[in-house]
Amino acid sequence: LCAGSIRAKNVKNIMLKNILDACGGAVGFWTIGYAFAYGGADASKITFIGNSDFVLANIHDGANLIGWFFQFAFAATAATIVAGTVAERCKFEAYIAYSLMLTGFVYPVVVHAIWSSSGFLSAFTDDKFLGSGMIDFAGSGVVHMTGGITALVAAKILGPRIGRFYDADGNELPEPVDFPPHSVALQVLGTFIL
Repeated sequence: LCAGSIRAKNVKNIMLKNILDACGGAVGFWTIGYAFAYGGADASKITFIGNSDFVLANIHDGANLIGWFFQFAFAATAATIVAGTVAERCKFEAYIAYSLMLTGFVYPVVVHAIWSSSGFLSAFTDDKFLGSGMIDFAGSGVVHMTGGITALVAAKILGPRIGRFYDADGNELPEPVDFPPHSVALQVLGTFIL
């Protein structure tokens, strides 16, 4: 979807950034993210973040590893939501740093608050927030809220694409320059896959 929505000159760049979300996200979520999200979960004690199982230290059985992989897929999804927003506007180095930070810390803190049995918004804790806690269906709140808010912040920080509303010297253009999509076929295929 991203590759079809941008100019042809940036297709390789956005595809690499999407791969980085998977690779960098795996490193961030494996090293500290999963531990911050679920480590030390205990319904009788509310905590800000998890505090055990860093680098999956105590997770050895197949069922828990499958659970980690399932949760990693959500973390990588939250990161890829931002890819389309920062397309054609973000340097490679900044993007990998963002991806690691989102999957290693930001997203896990939100996950812990809502999905962990010791999160302060969780419906699975003994002391439920406002009497019911937050119930999230299939990640729609956690994943998309985290990705969407991160995308909004990134768009505000980065501003519009260079050459769209302002020239190279920073002067406002009389009319925005049209940046036609690279491939409508890829846009439709990407949408269908999603």
